[in-house]
Amino acid sequence: MIEWLLHSDPTLRWQVERDLLHAPPAVWQATRARVATEGYCARLLKLQDQDGQWAGGAFFPAGHDFENADGQPWTATTWSLKSLREWGLDANVLVGTAELLALNSRWEYDDLPYWDGEVDCCINAMTLANGVWLGADISKLAGWFAEHQLADGGWNCEWVEGSVRSSFHSTLNVLRGLLYYEQVTGDGSVKAARQTGEEYLLQRRLMYRLSTGEPVAPCVTAFSYPFRWRYSTLRAVDHFRAAAEHDGTPPDPRLAEAVGTIRAARRPDGTWTQGFRQSGEVWFEEDVPPGEPSKWLTFHALRALAWWDAAAEQLASGE
Repeated sequence: MIEWLLHSDPTLRWQVERDLLHAPPAVWQATRARVATEGYCARLLKLQDQDGQWAGGAFFPAGHDFENADGQPWTATTWSLKSLREWGLDANVLVGTAELLALNSRWEYDDLPYWDGEVDCCINAMTLANGVWLGADISKLAGWFAEHQLADGGWNCEWVEGSVRSSFHSTLNVLRGLLYYEQVTGDGSVKAARQTGEEYLLQRRLMYRLSTGEPVAPCVTAFSYPFRWRYSTLRAVDHFRAAAEHDGTPPDPRLAEAVGTIRAARRPDGTWTQGFRQSGEVWFEEDVPPGEPSKWLTFHALRALAWWDAAAEQLASGE
């Protein structure tokens, strides 16, 4: 299984080496350094426009046909930066990009300045993470999330339309952005908002309505890569793993059922399969078609289960 995972694009291989094999830093760091010149990252870097953008737009490609498009396009600047960051690209490779975007990129919503964010909390969360990664001035944006947190503890991108009930999708996207910001800066000013949002999901055991106890939707246990913006129990558990490691806390017992959905999706050969593809224009495919074993999903699932099971072992042994 591990050999199969290692035979991958360097964007995945370095993470397998670090998180599953626990290889010495010199090993996985050497692999990580290759992402700038090989594979997915190198391909995406070549597609950057001279003005710092991708596809000529902030969230949507320039000239996007909103009326007739088949799904969300995944090629514009925000999505491209998100991919490069999550794949492990050294931000120094993109030196000057933050400044170029400050000069040249405006949001499709009200023509707002790029690094100030806009009104969509999922977009703003990605921008917060991308900005701190690239060294942009996102101080104004960092405080935006606490100001727009809903009374039930989470977030909803439709707050601007009057929604007062949080969304699983929006809440998880915000949590991931806030956590990344904390990890990079060490700034604890967003921690209270993050932990309140995490409690929103934990109260619902990551998959149930608080009011009725019924599952939120079947899609929460359908896994696909790239993760994009969609919520899933796999993506949520992955966040709580990273948050627990950052905070130095054990796994919350309320994650148990969500972890069970990850374990249940494992095939007899030990892999996890691609469930579906989110429609929309892409620069290139980053994973296998639906129904085929996915290295990316298998890696994320194995990492999540290893974290959970190691904590259970420690608890059982009384350590």
